[in-house]
Amino acid sequence: MANVILLDRISVMYPNKTVALSGVSLHITPKEFVTIVGESGAGKSTLTKLLIKEELPTSGKIVVGSIDYDTIDKANIPHLRRRIGVVFQDFKLLPNLTVFENVAFALEVSGVKTSEIKRAVPKILQLVGLAEKSANYPAELSGGEAQRVAIARALVRNPKILIADEPTGNLDPKNAWDIIELLIKINRFGTTVVLATHNKEIVNTLKRRVITLSRGRIVKDDKVGKYVL
Repeated sequence: MANVILLDRISVMYPNKTVALSGVSLHITPKEFVTIVGESGAGKSTLTKLLIKEELPTSGKIVVGSIDYDTIDKANIPHLRRRIGVVFQDFKLLPNLTVFENVAFALEVSGVKTSEIKRAVPKILQLVGLAEKSANYPAELSGGEAQRVAIARALVRNPKILIADEPTGNLDPKNAWDIIELLIKINRFGTTVVLATHNKEIVNTLKRRVITLSRGRIVKDDKVGKYVL
């Protein structure tokens, strides 16, 4: 799947008439690192949910790679989601599973063979700097380590696109920067990264493309942007 993202005049209106997105058009090319910014309620989370088909647009078109979201069969949605890694603010780790098991679980539900899981999981834990923590449980990890497990779980299926929705929101500045540096590293390996954040310091230091949302609309799209509302 080519990892280009295309949104064409996307609008999302909820039954209570709340407009989450209004006429959003967006093109993200392969291997880009794009930051989406905006105040709370600007539409950042709605946008990320659209990309994994957790939300449906009221109008407009979404194409990711060669997949037209209008025509994708329900049975193929899990396959689509396996091609897009997603990291959330609250980690979503399973507390009764070890670090290794949490990451392995993402492969198990996809029907991957045990031998392949045993080969893939240690590699990805090495990449995120958690090889020594594979037998630990989530309660034994720091917030930064838990987020690294979440990133490892998102990456273990080798997605072409990684969506990080406020991944540093619950972390102190040191751990937040560790996570951002890891996302930069992942991007260097060729994965398209879409980072939604409200952290101005991170955005302004990254000096990457910045898309600014306000009240459901794109108000700025800068190649080397700053977070200015």
